[in-house]
This record gives sequence, structure tokens and C-alpha cells, in this order.
Amino acid sequence: MKLADISHGPDWIVWAVFVVFAILSVILLSGHGSGLIAGYNTASKEEKAKYNEKRLCRTMGAGMAVIALLVLISGLLEDLLPAGFVYVQLGIILADVVVMIILSHTVCKK
Repeated sequence: MKLADISHGPDWIVWAVFVVFAILSVILLSGHGSGLIAGYNTASKEEKAKYNEKRLCRTMGAGMAVIALLVLISGLLEDLLPAGFVYVQLGIILADVVVMIILSHTVCKK
């Protein structure tokens, strides 16, 4: 069974999700868009002062880029990938999120 056999929604949704994640990734990788990071945008000035804003943005941007690439791969290769790729994709995304959280609390602090 292929990934295309279990995907019943319109294909444009996959491409829209890819575009959104790619745009967010580019914004964050450029060191801008700190207002898009949940928790950081609502933190007090004292709490924000504890973090390197550019490093935090780049860390989140790299994590978003991984997710964007996974969505792109699943969109381009849905006729070739096995249906079980969904579980691999989910595992990679969960690991990516855990790594992003760990890095944001260690490497991104001043």
C-alpha cells in the first residue's frame, strides 16, 4: 500500500502547508520573526533578556525547515512512498520538536 492510497484530501493542502512552513522557516532562519515564537512573544523584557534572540530564531527556523522538507518529500513522492512513511514522518517531527525545545533552553540562552 502506498502513501497515495491513504491520502484522500486534495493535493493543494499539502502544498499550502509546505509553503507556510517554508516561509516561516526562511523568516526565522534570517534571524527575524521572534514574534512568531510561542512563549517568547509573550515573555517579559526580563525573560527575553535571558535569550539570544537571533540564535533562538535560527534554531526554530531550522526545526521548521526539517518539517517543511518532510512535507515536501511526502507531497512529491506520495506515489512511491509506503503508507508506513506516515509513522516515520511523525517520529521525525516529534524528535525534531524535542530537539528544538532542548536547544531553545540550552544553546539559545545567554
